[in-house]
Amino acid sequence: MPDEPKIIIREVALRDGLQSEPEFVPTEKKIALVQALRRAGVKYLETTSFVSARAIPQLGDAAELMAGVPRKGLIHEVMMPNFKGAQAAIEAGADRLVVFVSASEAHNQANVRRSISQSLTGLEAVFELAESHEVPVAAVIAVAFGCPFQGRVPKSDVLAIARRLARAGARRITLADTTGLADPARIGKVVAFFKEHLPETTFCLHLHNNRGIAMANLYAGYLAGITMFDTSLGGIGGCPNVPQAAGNLATADVAFMFEAMGVPTGLDLAGLVQAAHLLEQTLQHPLPGQVMKSGPAYTGDNFS
Repeated sequence: MPDEPKIIIREVALRDGLQSEPEFVPTEKKIALVQALRRAGVKYLETTSFVSARAIPQLGDAAELMAGVPRKGLIHEVMMPNFKGAQAAIEAGADRLVVFVSASEAHNQANVRRSISQSLTGLEAVFELAESHEVPVAAVIAVAFGCPFQGRVPKSDVLAIARRLARAGARRITLADTTGLADPARIGKVVAFFKEHLPETTFCLHLHNNRGIAMANLYAGYLAGITMFDTSLGGIGGCPNVPQAAGNLATADVAFMFEAMGVPTGLDLAGLVQAAHLLEQTLQHPLPGQVMKSGPAYTGDNFS
Protein backbone atom coordinates (compact mmCIF):
# COMPACT_ATOMS: atom_id res chain seq x y z
CA MET A 1 0.00 0.00 0.00
CA PRO A 2 1.53 3.39 -0.97
CA ASP A 3 2.61 5.80 1.72
CA GLU A 4 0.14 8.53 2.63
CA PRO A 5 0.98 11.63 0.56
CA LYS A 6 2.85 14.33 2.44
CA ILE A 7 2.78 16.65 -0.56
CA ILE A 8 -0.30 17.67 -2.53
CA ILE A 9 0.25 18.36 -6.20
CA ARG A 10 -2.40 20.54 -7.81
CA GLU A 11 -2.38 20.05 -11.59
CA VAL A 12 -2.94 23.25 -13.58
CA ALA A 13 -2.04 22.28 -17.16
CA LEU A 14 -5.66 22.15 -18.33
CA ARG A 15 -6.23 25.78 -17.38
CA ASP A 16 -2.97 27.68 -16.85
CA GLY A 17 -1.15 25.56 -19.41
CA LEU A 18 -3.62 25.34 -22.27
CA GLN A 19 -4.62 29.01 -22.08
CA SER A 20 -1.12 29.88 -23.33
CA GLU A 21 -1.23 27.51 -26.30
CA PRO A 22 -1.80 29.04 -29.74
CA GLU A 23 -4.28 26.39 -30.85
CA PHE A 24 -7.54 25.21 -29.30
CA VAL A 25 -7.39 21.66 -27.95
CA PRO A 26 -10.62 19.75 -28.66
CA THR A 27 -12.73 18.87 -25.64
CA GLU A 28 -12.42 15.12 -26.12
CA LYS A 29 -8.61 15.40 -26.07
CA LYS A 30 -8.77 17.39 -22.85
CA ILE A 31 -10.94 14.67 -21.33
CA ALA A 32 -8.37 12.07 -22.39
CA LEU A 33 -5.70 14.09 -20.55
CA VAL A 34 -7.87 14.20 -17.42
CA GLN A 35 -8.26 10.44 -17.61
CA ALA A 36 -4.49 9.97 -17.96
CA LEU A 37 -3.85 12.26 -14.98
CA ARG A 38 -6.37 10.35 -12.87
CA ARG A 39 -4.63 7.07 -13.72
CA ALA A 40 -1.38 8.66 -12.55
CA GLY A 41 -2.93 9.43 -9.16
CA VAL A 42 -3.59 13.14 -9.59
CA LYS A 43 -6.50 14.25 -7.40
CA TYR A 44 -6.60 18.05 -7.56
CA LEU A 45 -7.21 19.55 -11.00
CA GLU A 46 -7.62 23.15 -12.06
CA THR A 47 -9.84 21.87 -14.82
CA THR A 48 -10.85 25.03 -16.66
CA SER A 49 -11.97 28.63 -16.31
CA PHE A 50 -15.32 30.18 -17.09
CA VAL A 51 -14.08 33.25 -18.91
CA SER A 52 -15.04 34.98 -22.12
CA ALA A 53 -14.27 32.79 -25.12
CA ARG A 54 -13.26 35.97 -26.92
CA ALA A 55 -10.65 36.70 -24.27
CA ILE A 56 -9.31 33.13 -23.94
CA PRO A 57 -10.65 30.99 -26.80
CA GLN A 58 -8.61 27.98 -25.64
CA LEU A 59 -10.99 27.67 -22.65
CA GLY A 60 -14.17 28.37 -24.55
CA ASP A 61 -15.46 24.83 -24.00
CA ALA A 62 -15.56 25.06 -20.19
CA ALA A 63 -19.17 23.88 -19.86
CA GLU A 64 -18.72 21.02 -22.32
CA LEU A 65 -15.51 19.93 -20.62
CA MET A 66 -17.05 19.91 -17.16
CA ALA A 67 -19.97 17.86 -18.50
CA GLY A 68 -17.61 15.21 -19.87
CA VAL A 69 -14.79 14.84 -17.35
CA PRO A 70 -14.62 11.84 -15.02
CA ARG A 71 -15.57 12.70 -11.45
CA LYS A 72 -14.64 9.76 -9.25
CA GLY A 73 -11.45 10.36 -7.30
CA LEU A 74 -11.00 13.90 -8.64
CA ILE A 75 -11.54 17.39 -7.25
CA HIS A 76 -12.36 19.71 -10.12
CA GLU A 77 -11.40 23.28 -9.28
CA VAL A 78 -12.61 25.98 -11.64
CA MET A 79 -11.28 29.51 -11.95
CA MET A 80 -13.50 32.45 -12.83
CA PRO A 81 -13.08 36.24 -12.97
CA ASN A 82 -16.53 37.37 -11.88
CA PHE A 83 -20.01 36.54 -10.58
CA LYS A 84 -21.27 35.37 -13.98
CA GLY A 85 -18.36 32.95 -14.24
CA ALA A 86 -19.03 31.70 -10.72
CA GLN A 87 -22.67 31.00 -11.58
CA ALA A 88 -21.62 29.02 -14.63
CA ALA A 89 -18.99 27.07 -12.69
CA ILE A 90 -21.45 26.10 -9.97
CA GLU A 91 -24.04 25.06 -12.55
CA ALA A 92 -21.35 22.92 -14.21
CA GLY A 93 -20.70 21.09 -10.95
CA ALA A 94 -17.34 22.57 -9.90
CA ASP A 95 -16.06 21.03 -6.66
CA ARG A 96 -14.28 24.26 -5.73
CA LEU A 97 -14.24 27.80 -7.11
CA VAL A 98 -10.95 29.63 -7.56
CA VAL A 99 -10.93 33.43 -7.52
CA PHE A 100 -7.94 35.59 -8.25
CA VAL A 101 -6.58 39.07 -7.77
CA SER A 102 -3.17 40.61 -8.42
CA ALA A 103 -0.96 42.05 -5.71
CA SER A 104 -0.06 45.06 -7.86
CA GLU A 105 -2.41 47.61 -9.38
CA ALA A 106 -0.55 47.55 -12.69
CA HIS A 107 -0.87 43.80 -13.18
CA ASN A 108 -4.49 43.73 -12.01
CA GLN A 109 -5.34 46.38 -14.59
CA ALA A 110 -3.49 44.42 -17.29
CA ASN A 111 -5.12 41.17 -16.26
CA VAL A 112 -8.76 42.14 -15.63
CA ARG A 113 -8.86 45.91 -16.30
CA ARG A 114 -9.95 46.69 -12.76
CA SER A 115 -8.33 48.11 -9.64
CA ILE A 116 -7.50 45.75 -6.79
CA SER A 117 -10.27 47.34 -4.71
CA GLN A 118 -12.81 46.85 -7.49
CA SER A 119 -11.77 43.21 -7.90
CA LEU A 120 -12.05 42.46 -4.18
CA THR A 121 -15.42 44.19 -3.92
CA GLY A 122 -16.69 42.26 -6.93
CA LEU A 123 -15.56 38.97 -5.42
CA GLU A 124 -17.69 39.44 -2.31
CA ALA A 125 -20.78 38.37 -4.27
CA VAL A 126 -18.90 35.31 -5.55
CA PHE A 127 -18.13 34.20 -2.00
CA GLU A 128 -21.77 34.72 -0.97
CA LEU A 129 -23.01 32.73 -3.96
CA ALA A 130 -20.57 29.89 -3.29
CA GLU A 131 -21.54 29.76 0.39
CA SER A 132 -25.24 29.55 -0.50
CA HIS A 133 -24.44 26.50 -2.67
CA GLU A 134 -21.98 25.02 -0.15
CA VAL A 135 -19.13 25.17 -2.67
CA PRO A 136 -15.73 25.99 -1.13
CA VAL A 137 -13.65 28.84 -2.52
CA ALA A 138 -9.89 29.15 -2.88
CA ALA A 139 -8.06 32.32 -3.87
CA VAL A 140 -4.94 33.13 -5.86
CA ILE A 141 -2.85 36.26 -5.37
CA ALA A 142 -0.92 36.86 -8.58
CA VAL A 143 2.49 38.59 -8.72
CA ALA A 144 2.81 38.08 -4.96
CA PHE A 145 6.61 38.11 -5.21
CA GLY A 146 7.07 40.84 -7.80
CA CYS A 147 5.37 42.54 -10.73
CA PRO A 148 6.82 42.94 -14.25
CA PHE A 149 5.45 46.49 -14.41
CA GLN A 150 5.83 47.69 -10.81
CA GLY A 151 8.77 45.68 -9.50
CA ARG A 152 8.90 44.23 -5.98
CA VAL A 153 5.56 44.11 -4.17
CA PRO A 154 5.67 44.85 -0.41
CA LYS A 155 4.65 41.90 1.78
CA SER A 156 2.27 44.21 3.63
CA ASP A 157 0.32 44.86 0.41
CA VAL A 158 -0.03 41.14 -0.26
CA LEU A 159 -1.01 40.48 3.36
CA ALA A 160 -3.78 43.09 3.21
CA ILE A 161 -5.27 41.32 0.18
CA ALA A 162 -4.85 37.88 1.79
CA ARG A 163 -6.59 39.00 4.97
CA ARG A 164 -9.56 40.35 3.04
CA LEU A 165 -9.83 37.13 1.03
CA ALA A 166 -9.60 35.03 4.19
CA ARG A 167 -12.31 37.10 5.88
CA ALA A 168 -14.51 36.67 2.81
CA GLY A 169 -14.21 32.90 3.12
CA ALA A 170 -11.18 31.74 1.14
CA ARG A 171 -10.22 28.38 2.62
CA ARG A 172 -6.90 28.29 0.78
CA ILE A 173 -4.72 31.06 -0.59
CA THR A 174 -2.18 30.52 -3.34
CA LEU A 175 0.81 32.84 -3.45
CA ALA A 176 1.78 33.05 -7.11
CA ASP A 177 5.22 33.96 -8.43
CA THR A 178 3.60 34.87 -11.73
CA THR A 179 6.73 36.53 -13.10
CA GLY A 180 9.46 34.22 -11.79
CA LEU A 181 10.97 37.10 -9.79
CA ALA A 182 11.19 35.17 -6.52
CA ASP A 183 14.34 33.56 -5.14
CA PRO A 184 14.69 30.83 -2.48
CA ALA A 185 15.57 33.26 0.32
CA ARG A 186 12.59 35.48 -0.42
CA ILE A 187 10.27 32.48 -0.69
CA GLY A 188 11.31 31.35 2.78
CA LYS A 189 10.85 34.80 4.29
CA VAL A 190 7.48 35.42 2.64
CA VAL A 191 6.08 32.01 3.59
CA ALA A 192 7.19 32.47 7.22
CA PHE A 193 5.63 35.95 7.24
CA PHE A 194 2.25 34.67 6.03
CA LYS A 195 2.22 31.64 8.29
CA GLU A 196 2.83 33.98 11.24
CA HIS A 197 0.10 36.45 10.33
CA LEU A 198 -2.51 34.01 8.96
CA PRO A 199 -1.85 30.79 10.90
CA GLU A 200 -5.30 29.32 10.22
CA THR A 201 -4.99 29.66 6.44
CA THR A 202 -3.77 26.90 4.13
CA PHE A 203 -1.21 28.19 1.65
CA CYS A 204 -0.21 26.90 -1.77
CA LEU A 205 2.65 28.03 -4.02
CA HIS A 206 2.36 28.64 -7.76
CA LEU A 207 5.83 29.14 -9.24
CA HIS A 208 6.70 30.10 -12.79
CA ASN A 209 10.11 29.23 -14.15
CA ASN A 210 10.96 32.44 -16.01
CA ARG A 211 14.50 32.57 -14.65
CA GLY A 212 15.20 28.88 -14.15
CA ILE A 213 15.07 28.72 -10.33
CA ALA A 214 11.46 27.70 -9.75
CA MET A 215 12.46 24.25 -8.49
CA ALA A 216 14.83 25.82 -5.95
CA ASN A 217 11.99 28.15 -4.94
CA LEU A 218 9.65 25.19 -4.54
CA TYR A 219 12.13 23.40 -2.30
CA ALA A 220 12.53 26.57 -0.21
CA GLY A 221 8.75 26.69 0.15
CA TYR A 222 8.70 23.06 1.26
CA LEU A 223 11.39 23.74 3.88
CA ALA A 224 9.28 26.68 5.09
CA GLY A 225 6.27 24.40 5.63
CA ILE A 226 4.29 24.52 2.38
CA THR A 227 2.79 21.15 1.45
CA MET A 228 0.67 22.09 -1.59
CA PHE A 229 2.12 23.17 -4.92
CA ASP A 230 0.73 23.98 -8.35
CA THR A 231 2.47 22.15 -11.19
CA SER A 232 1.70 21.68 -14.86
CA LEU A 233 1.92 18.54 -16.98
CA GLY A 234 4.99 18.81 -19.19
CA GLY A 235 5.75 22.26 -17.76
CA ILE A 236 3.40 24.15 -20.09
CA GLY A 237 1.88 27.51 -19.25
CA GLY A 238 2.79 31.02 -18.20
CA CYS A 239 0.88 34.23 -17.62
CA PRO A 240 -0.33 35.82 -20.90
CA ASN A 241 0.06 39.27 -19.31
CA VAL A 242 3.72 38.89 -18.36
CA PRO A 243 6.29 39.83 -21.02
CA GLN A 244 8.30 36.82 -22.26
CA ALA A 245 6.59 34.53 -19.73
CA ALA A 246 7.99 31.03 -19.27
CA GLY A 247 6.10 27.96 -18.17
CA ASN A 248 5.32 26.24 -14.89
CA LEU A 249 7.22 23.50 -13.14
CA ALA A 250 6.54 20.13 -14.76
CA THR A 251 4.44 17.82 -12.61
CA ALA A 252 6.66 14.77 -13.19
CA ASP A 253 9.80 16.77 -12.35
CA VAL A 254 8.37 17.88 -9.02
CA ALA A 255 7.03 14.42 -8.20
CA PHE A 256 10.43 12.90 -9.01
CA MET A 257 12.25 15.30 -6.69
CA PHE A 258 9.97 14.64 -3.73
CA GLU A 259 9.87 10.88 -4.23
CA ALA A 260 13.67 10.84 -4.54
CA MET A 261 13.82 12.55 -1.13
CA GLY A 262 11.47 9.99 0.36
CA VAL A 263 8.54 12.44 0.54
CA PRO A 264 5.38 10.68 -0.73
CA THR A 265 3.22 12.46 -3.30
CA GLY A 266 0.73 9.68 -3.99
CA LEU A 267 1.51 9.99 -7.70
CA ASP A 268 2.66 7.34 -10.16
CA LEU A 269 5.69 8.78 -11.91
CA ALA A 270 5.51 6.42 -14.89
CA GLY A 271 1.87 7.41 -15.33
CA LEU A 272 2.77 11.10 -15.23
CA VAL A 273 5.38 10.56 -17.94
CA GLN A 274 2.81 8.76 -20.09
CA ALA A 275 0.36 11.62 -19.57
CA ALA A 276 3.05 14.16 -20.49
CA HIS A 277 3.82 12.28 -23.69
CA LEU A 278 0.10 12.24 -24.51
CA LEU A 279 0.01 16.02 -23.99
CA GLU A 280 3.07 16.46 -26.20
CA GLN A 281 1.41 14.43 -28.96
CA THR A 282 -1.76 16.47 -28.53
CA LEU A 283 0.00 19.83 -28.77
CA GLN A 284 2.43 18.64 -31.45
CA HIS A 285 5.45 20.49 -30.09
CA PRO A 286 8.19 19.62 -27.55
CA LEU A 287 7.43 20.31 -23.89
CA PRO A 288 9.96 21.66 -21.36
CA GLY A 289 9.56 18.86 -18.78
CA GLN A 290 12.78 16.99 -18.04
CA VAL A 291 11.72 13.70 -16.44
CA MET A 292 9.43 13.00 -19.39
CA LYS A 293 12.57 13.05 -21.54
CA SER A 294 14.95 11.14 -19.27
CA GLY A 295 12.36 8.66 -18.00
CA PRO A 296 11.27 7.75 -14.47
CA ALA A 297 14.37 5.69 -13.67
CA TYR A 298 14.78 5.30 -9.92
CA THR A 299 18.01 5.02 -7.97
CA GLY A 300 18.73 4.98 -4.27
CA ASP A 301 17.09 3.47 -1.22
CA ASN A 302 13.69 5.00 -1.89
CA PHE A 303 13.22 3.34 -5.26
CA SER A 304 12.51 -0.11 -6.56
